[in-house]
Amino acid sequence: MTELDRLKVHGETTVGWCAATPPNETTDENGVHFVPSPDTGRVDPRAPRARMPDHPDVLALREHLRAKNGIVGLEIVEPQEIDRAARIFFRDGFVVVDNLLDAGQLARWREASARVLAQILSVPGEGGRKYLTETGRLPHRYSYGTASASRELLHEPVWAQMIDLATTTPILTRIFGTADYFVRGAGGDLCLPGAIEYQGLHADSRDSFAITPARAAAAERLGVELRTIPGTDRLTAATTGLIVEKTPPHVTINFLMSDFTWENGPIRQIAGTQGRVPSPPLLADEPEWMRLSTLVGAKAGAGVIRDNRAWHGATPNLSREIRAMPNVEYYGPWIEEEKSYWKSMPHEIWETLSPHARHISRRVKTEPGVWPAGAGVMHPLAAKRRQAKETA
Repeated sequence: MTELDRLKVHGETTVGWCAATPPNETTDENGVHFVPSPDTGRVDPRAPRARMPDHPDVLALREHLRAKNGIVGLEIVEPQEIDRAARIFFRDGFVVVDNLLDAGQLARWREASARVLAQILSVPGEGGRKYLTETGRLPHRYSYGTASASRELLHEPVWAQMIDLATTTPILTRIFGTADYFVRGAGGDLCLPGAIEYQGLHADSRDSFAITPARAAAAERLGVELRTIPGTDRLTAATTGLIVEKTPPHVTINFLMSDFTWENGPIRQIAGTQGRVPSPPLLADEPEWMRLSTLVGAKAGAGVIRDNRAWHGATPNLSREIRAMPNVEYYGPWIEEEKSYWKSMPHEIWETLSPHARHISRRVKTEPGVWPAGAGVMHPLAAKRRQAKETA
């Protein structure tokens, strides 16, 4: 029996901690290993010098994180606190909501997350490395979405079943101001034990700052008064700012498969950055408080509902536990362009969903009998995924 045969995404595991994988190393689309140039911002200059749990640099980082990791006073709400959740979301660009998944849902998603991860890790590493690093990513970090040849996991029944939950739909409806929002996709990310590097802060999407009539109407439903410059039909600068603030184009829910602890790579979120134009600082320039602004204390079964414009990043996993966060992604009701959606949910899965789930996912479902190109193929390398999709 190999470590992949007994793989799980919660609790202690033997997976991870490959000393043969150098710090900051990644792969290109064909699997060629390289360390990016420091000026790309993709290199963690403070990373331990070796991927070994007993290395002095790792031990020093552990003690630092044990003492300081986590947002002081992190607010965690319950699913029924809909208005409070929305208020925190609009203020900070994210909100942690406990108990989004019941015991059965959590167990099913843990099993599915482990099964899909085993597919990714089944591709062996080279040169003594235990694993093949995903194209363009840091070692021991993988994306459930980008590692899929279809770019999504809506062909997996468990992911599809989580797009409409009694605990999440009311909060999403409050955030979007309507129940007529859309599913964009589903995937998530994870880090294995031994992911010693920080991932640079980034936003998953950038705002165009365009105020279309549909976006203005969405903001008005959320209570924004559409004030114009006297004598014109142009919105005031303050009104434009409020519309941008209140109408996130893209919202993601990351679901926790294990508790976030100081040592297992909890996600970090920088509050109030969802409306900012400038890019986040490079890793070398980040202040310490940003590296420690993590969601320590969030529990398994909870979720992080986040505005994809907000700055966030992954942190070192120095534990013996995989930190997995499958997700579901949504678009606001004013995102109408068909080019923004791709067909990643089989019609046959779509038919099994609730009426609301079918309504909000209608733009990502295939026609009857059509399987999404590449769905079911998981691979760390971009070239292999592209080949699978093109030959499907």
